[in-house]
Amino acid sequence: MPPATAAAGLAAPASALPAGLRRFNEADFGAAEEALLACCGSRRWALRLAVHRPYPTVSSLLAAASEASYDLSFTDLTEALADESSMPQPLLGMRAPGSQAAHTALQAAHAAYEARFGHVFVVSLDDCPAEEMLDQVLVSLRARLGNDPDEERSTAAEELRRIALHRLEHLVASHASAAT
Repeated sequence: MPPATAAAGLAAPASALPAGLRRFNEADFGAAEEALLACCGSRRWALRLAVHRPYPTVSSLLAAASEASYDLSFTDLTEALADESSMPQPLLGMRAPGSQAAHTALQAAHAAYEARFGHVFVVSLDDCPAEEMLDQVLVSLRARLGNDPDEERSTAAEELRRIALHRLEHLVASHASAAT
């Protein structure tokens, strides 16, 4: 789409949209909502984004997602964090290369975090090289264990927003259908 068209807010023809965004925009409502829930486990967040389709650009979708993330209520954030903890995956950083001692320290830090704050630890590691991931998670966990609960909830909300945007970007850039 030419810059003038994008700046004017005019939508490009569906055929000019990136394939992933086009599939997302054209998916039935339930499929779009489920795809969004895989990005962020807040039903209100997913509903808000699904209702406002079609999006003229990936940037407009990401901006709407970011705005919706900032509008999460306490309950919405609790729901999204609970969804993160129910995902079948190892503790954050456990697959990263590192010594047994580092992995043991990581498990202990995750347990201490969950005991202190009542939810799973989330941190965006989008640009973190695999060989630095374990250290980055440990450093972040240890630093955030010193936060008071309100400060940590705010930090977790920001990290969840970054994670959701990354997942959403991947969703609309992928070749898989948003309807599956």
